[in-house]
Amino acid sequence: MLIVVSMTKKRDRKPSAASPRSRRKIARSGHSGHWMLQDAKARFSELVRRAHSEGPQHVTVHGREEVVVISADEFHRLKGDRSGQLLVDLLRDSPLRDVTIEPARIRPPVRDVKL
Repeated sequence: MLIVVSMTKKRDRKPSAASPRSRRKIARSGHSGHWMLQDAKARFSELVRRAHSEGPQHVTVHGREEVVVISADEFHRLKGDRSGQLLVDLLRDSPLRDVTIEPARIRPPVRDVKL
């Protein structure tokens, strides 16, 4: 009986996937908005300038994306106004604003109360 065992491991790779080494080079350089943590710390002023001028900057830790640095304007745009004015405007402009909702009148059961 002959048993043949393959000692190599096959990986299913996507054709467009970059190798970890090439991703590391992209992240290290800060091009295309990706930074390794140590490079982001060392070149923080550049990271901030790029977040303002080029858009979101992704910071990776051990090859995994951990945080995204965005400009203050973008943050406020995404977060929205905390005053609640948008909700007030939505309710005021709703086509259902004139609908009256009557609460259901349910009599609670009477309990014996000993005084």
